Amino acid sequence: MLCYGLLMIKTTSVTRRNAALKDLQRIPGTGPSIASDLYGLGITAVQDLRDSDPEALYAELCVQVGQPVDRCVLYVFRCAVYFASCPDPVPEKLQWWNWKDPA
Repeated sequence: MLCYGLLMIKTTSVTRRNAALKDLQRIPGTGPSIASDLYGLGITAVQDLRDSDPEALYAELCVQVGQPVDRCVLYVFRCAVYFASCPDPVPEKLQWWNWKDPA
């Protein structure tokens, strides 16, 4: 019976993780890899990104990975926070490359 209980817990956590990753992939420019990064940062739903600091998320990801991460990830995080925070987003702002650092 104990093994069944552990299996049930593992299956439930996998199901929750899969549901979270699916929800996060609704964000424009967010595929499985970025969704996994966000999940690893404790973001389990698009709504969790509302009022988040994309630079802080990026910095934490760099700490988790143990080295600098491509800045394009920061641009996707900026886009993701915008998507989560704006009820009527401007289509142009839903393209991650429009969130690059000013030249």
